[in-house]
Amino acid sequence: MSNSVLFEKIGRLPAPDDNAAIAIRRLEAGTTIRDRNRQFSLNSTVLEGHRFAVQPIAAGQPLLSWGLPFGIATRMILPGEYVCNSSTLAALRQRTLQAQLPAEPNFVDHIQPYRLNDAGFQPAEQLPLYPEPRTFWGYRRPGERGVGTRNFIVLLGVTSRAGGFVRQLEQHFAGETRPNLDGVVAAAHTEGSTPNPNNLDYLLRTLAGFIVHPNVGAVLIAGYNWEPVTPAMLHQFLIDHHYPLANVPHRFLSLSGSHADDMQQAKAIVRDWLAPVSDTPRTEESAAALKIALQCGGSDAFSGISGNPLAAWVAKEIIRCGGSANLAETPELIGAEPYVLAKVRNLDTARRFLERVERFQTLAAWHGASAEGNPSGGNKFRGLYNIVLKSIGAAMKRDPEVRLDYVIDYSELMPEPGYYLMDSPGLDLESVAGQVAAGCNLVFFITGNGSITNFPFVPTIKFVTTTARFELLRADMDVNAGAYLDGRPMAELAQETFELTLQVAAGQRTAGEKAGHAQVQIWRNWQQTEAGHAETLLNRPAPSGRPLVIKPAAPPVVQIDGYRTGRGIAFERLGLVLPTSLCSAQVAQLVADRLNRGPLAGQLARFVALPHTEGCTDANGPARELSVPTLLGYATHPAVQHCLLLEHGCEVTHNDFMAERLRQLGFAPDDFGWASIQLDGGIGATARKIEQWFAERLAAAPPPAVETVGLESLRLGLLASAPLPDSAAESLSLLARQVVQAGGAVVIPHNAALLESAAFLDATFDRRAVSPSLAYGQKIPATGLHVMDTPTAHWVETLTGLGATGVDVLLAFVGGQPLPGHPLLPLLQLAAAPTRTPVDFVFGNDVPADAAALLHLLAETASRRVTPRLQDVVDFQLTRGLLGISL
Repeated sequence: MSNSVLFEKIGRLPAPDDNAAIAIRRLEAGTTIRDRNRQFSLNSTVLEGHRFAVQPIAAGQPLLSWGLPFGIATRMILPGEYVCNSSTLAALRQRTLQAQLPAEPNFVDHIQPYRLNDAGFQPAEQLPLYPEPRTFWGYRRPGERGVGTRNFIVLLGVTSRAGGFVRQLEQHFAGETRPNLDGVVAAAHTEGSTPNPNNLDYLLRTLAGFIVHPNVGAVLIAGYNWEPVTPAMLHQFLIDHHYPLANVPHRFLSLSGSHADDMQQAKAIVRDWLAPVSDTPRTEESAAALKIALQCGGSDAFSGISGNPLAAWVAKEIIRCGGSANLAETPELIGAEPYVLAKVRNLDTARRFLERVERFQTLAAWHGASAEGNPSGGNKFRGLYNIVLKSIGAAMKRDPEVRLDYVIDYSELMPEPGYYLMDSPGLDLESVAGQVAAGCNLVFFITGNGSITNFPFVPTIKFVTTTARFELLRADMDVNAGAYLDGRPMAELAQETFELTLQVAAGQRTAGEKAGHAQVQIWRNWQQTEAGHAETLLNRPAPSGRPLVIKPAAPPVVQIDGYRTGRGIAFERLGLVLPTSLCSAQVAQLVADRLNRGPLAGQLARFVALPHTEGCTDANGPARELSVPTLLGYATHPAVQHCLLLEHGCEVTHNDFMAERLRQLGFAPDDFGWASIQLDGGIGATARKIEQWFAERLAAAPPPAVETVGLESLRLGLLASAPLPDSAAESLSLLARQVVQAGGAVVIPHNAALLESAAFLDATFDRRAVSPSLAYGQKIPATGLHVMDTPTAHWVETLTGLGATGVDVLLAFVGGQPLPGHPLLPLLQLAAAPTRTPVDFVFGNDVPADAAALLHLLAETASRRVTPRLQDVVDFQLTRGLLGISL
């Protein structure tokens, strides 16, 4: 019969006694499945990777996968029934699916409590080493640094504020090719710019690990000596913790404030390294020098069946050669403790693992979250219903024959050979950074959905769990682990992949390296350090949205050239490629750069991308309710004529999710472009789709007419990063009041030094107590003067939120230290006296004259006749607020 199939053709049981099977392809309702002496029919559509019962499961009985319980039946579940929990049904209903789904869930999640049997614990032995290990050609480093698989000059930003500097420096050396030099790359990140960061130890240890990494031929470490984390602080950390710094060609560069001078000096330093670093030869080395980072992202139900066991098998071979492997992502092992601890070196190692799990659970609870909330929408879409299923599959990156030797903290070095477990969040980019800092010189990245993550100076070999997804993303992937599901023996695949590993270690470029994109994300800072605050923060009343009452000021007549659009007056015409999550961020930037160089260049002012670090497992609850409105504020910003949203494909904030949020805001999703790296066939195909969409939109939409308007059409962002003289504060007050009196809008962030200035407060308000009228990133609902809530003191997070409110121009008093600008909006930087790096305006002591001059500068900037002086160094970062945390 046409709808009757053999079980072996459509399903897999991870363990023989499991009572729930995994569908290896989509199965339609009514399909009859024959297995041994029984047959049953499916009661609803079962998506690829999702589970259906193969045995009767009574109410109260466990559902089993890999022989471990992942849920408890809430009613009798008959063979052929789609097994599903409430969170997965909710995630599926956010997507556009042509599928007959169950109306109600039939099981609840269950984590079997684990108790370590101290008395009965038996230490395990590690596998014996091969007498003659395999070799590869690598870069032998002096001292204790090990052997590199690549040879890079690395440009390391100490803090997020130095990120723009090292990225700009990287561009100067783009395309630099010499024998044995793999490139000059920036390692920029988001951390270190907030006072007293709670992740300080993790940050310093990670940066230190980067500096001495064997893939680093030389490293320039750049930062500011006035920030919370300075180059001198990092230097001292390296000395105090005995990192082999003397064996690395390096320079610490304290950025002086003169951007041009700093850049010239940095270029000279790097230029002097090019020849000696490229003269470093590869030599034949034992595979014992390989340290493998075992990592997964965009996991699916097959990760634990094909991809992870294959990577584990190859890691086993590396360990038998005397090398090392590193498993991470602590919350993604919750529920898999019986497997993780089935073979352990000693009791202390087992205890350390359980302590790290408990510590992570406590940290999550302080933030009103649960470590068990890790699975993303993409995980659930591809069959990982809950943390237990995800964890059991993730734990398969340890081969059952391999012993767990050591448990280490985030970024802690791995001095001995063997199998390590490193404490880290489940956010793969943050986890990879810790593994690289620990010394890993190759990354095995296992993905079900098709994650395209790469690291700047360590090659990533990508394993895909199914053949269909591998074929869809062939140009961006390296290993088809799905061949195992198709019938190839695992041993044969493992030997082939082991050979590929040695070839990549010796210099063969991976798909990710050929694609030319990479990113760094260190375990992000968290705000809560004890219990008891989450509930209060969650229940804070929202700002009213009403403008504040201010003192009047007669506005002058000011003329500004704008554009009349369907959303009102705009002062710029931009094309925006908006990544919905961190994993599509760098691809969005690549595409925007390509558009700015291609045939569409000049039809808009420019194309912009807004790379950020949110949208995956960290995007739950309060953090998501900060990031999503902010991103949509940019999608609907007046300056953005055309916007396309780019998903990775497996994030919480996927395209369907964002489209529904746009509908709720009153926007038609069809007015925006939509692309998916995973579903549209990878980076190349997606880039072509995006280019075609913009070309069609521009051809169909004539440029808007230029219209001369006044201050009533201006939306101004006003902020200050440093205390300012009274006269400057009074000038800014006068300017703000004039804009508001004319009918315009002004938004001031709540953390601005302006609101700490008695002169500004007295000149602007009848009282000094000022509370936020807008949430972070909230669209301006009415003209007038608003104060935007700012959960942190981070400069870039503040700029990012301010831009999303809809302001057209940013005006910032920066004291004597110019700061990174905004990638989408003009930022005019002001000072009380001339600075080494010229700013856009220096105050005098004449309040009316300064206010008038600033209004003229604003009008000229909004009219696109004046460009801010510091427009090349920009940054963008969404806040996680006070309760956001990496899960």
